Amino acid sequence: MTNDREKKYMCHQCNYSALFRRCGLDNTPNRISVMEIVGNSTYPLSVQEVFDILKRTKHVNRVTVYRVLDILVKKGLLERISGGDRAFRYGIAPNDNHRRHPHFYCKQCGNMECLNPESISVDMEALERTFSGLIEKAEVRIDGVCRNCLRAEKK
Repeated sequence: MTNDREKKYMCHQCNYSALFRRCGLDNTPNRISVMEIVGNSTYPLSVQEVFDILKRTKHVNRVTVYRVLDILVKKGLLERISGGDRAFRYGIAPNDNHRRHPHFYCKQCGNMECLNPESISVDMEALERTFSGLIEKAEVRIDGVCRNCLRAEKK
């Protein structure tokens, strides 16, 4: 039996090679693999999770994974998301196929989940009208205890 975090789906909407071309990146096997791993996940992944999945099929070192993640974030293809445990998670950056959305972080088990984009909204236009600086990114994360941890506490 699989739990919610083990359910995977393939992002059939994104053409990673085309995204790479658009931002001037070479289409390397490691970059494609990392994009597929992150794109196949229903929740943001830590560096360790990306590394563990990638090493099942490729001989790759952790430094390479960090470098690939960094360049994909810098080019705006992946999003670096702050976790409540001071570690980052990675998800597909907002694009035509992926809307910006908030995240839920469980303080007990450390899992992070994607929330529905409509669950919480930030009026960026109003914020930009009232804030004199340049806003590059707005990140919404809700911290609490997930339903799996709540169930485990009741047992």
